[in-house]
Amino acid sequence: MNKNRTTNIPEFILQGFTGIPAEYYGLLGTFFLFIYLMLASGNIFILVFVACEKSLQKPTYIIFCNLAISDLGFGTTTLPRIIAKYWMSDIMSFNSCITQMYLVHYFGTCTSFLMALMALDRFVAICNPLRYPVLISHFTIAILCSVLWIVNLFILGAITAHALSVPYCGPNIIRHCYCDYISVSNLACADITALRVTSTSIAMAVLWGPLFYIIFSYVAIIFSVMKISNKEGRYKTFLTCTPQLFIICLYYLPRSFVYMAYAVGYRFESNFNIALIMMYSLFPALINPLIYCFRTKEIKDTLMRKFKVIQVRVNVKSFLT
Repeated sequence: MNKNRTTNIPEFILQGFTGIPAEYYGLLGTFFLFIYLMLASGNIFILVFVACEKSLQKPTYIIFCNLAISDLGFGTTTLPRIIAKYWMSDIMSFNSCITQMYLVHYFGTCTSFLMALMALDRFVAICNPLRYPVLISHFTIAILCSVLWIVNLFILGAITAHALSVPYCGPNIIRHCYCDYISVSNLACADITALRVTSTSIAMAVLWGPLFYIIFSYVAIIFSVMKISNKEGRYKTFLTCTPQLFIICLYYLPRSFVYMAYAVGYRFESNFNIALIMMYSLFPALINPLIYCFRTKEIKDTLMRKFKVIQVRVNVKSFLT
């Protein structure tokens, strides 16, 4: 990416959290390294486990794997740069910042649509189970996931180009730990009212389009489940949806709050704003593997079987020796 000809800022300074003494930077960087290792190992485990376990190679788990890729991509895009800020330097080149901004919102957008795809999977499985093998096949999910990844490349390309259409001539301090659209566009030395309206409209469409479908699908699921006469059957069916509902609430509600505040021009205190964004961006990616491993019955049962096999082998080996 070449430097924007209307821009005379060669680099940005990542401000991050304010008021933290420099002697604690190493500890803070170590904390984010721990978060990254947890996030990366959990999502890589999901990918490897599903790839190696043939019984889990089903449409639902293909969506899980795509979500794990998106979460891993987002974490890798943001956390190493945050760690570098506190361990080495808070300076980031213009081109690197714009690239990071693109990837941050690309993976975020993919995650939003993958949440909707997961809701579609649950909707068909519960509301129309007889047609599930026909409607939700490996081929269908592979096509939908491919389209999702490819289309979002162009959507975020257009948004990034829009951000680059205005000049940047100072200041160059980004009030965040990484580059995102709001932080970067606020530094434009031009009237960004039209830019803000367009970007907010696209963000709301990307965020609320999938959210409205998710709400519709889960309302339909609730009505369908309530028709089940068996109490235990209702409980088991609800149990398959609760992990996704938890992640959906954690992902969408804080984002909607922050986006709406930005749209009306309200600004949060810097440290609170950063903490809120980091919470709703990184926490779902961190706990998704835990929820899908320990709250998804099929994965949990498969893990338990493998642990029992390993335990038997260890016992046999110790007996023979």
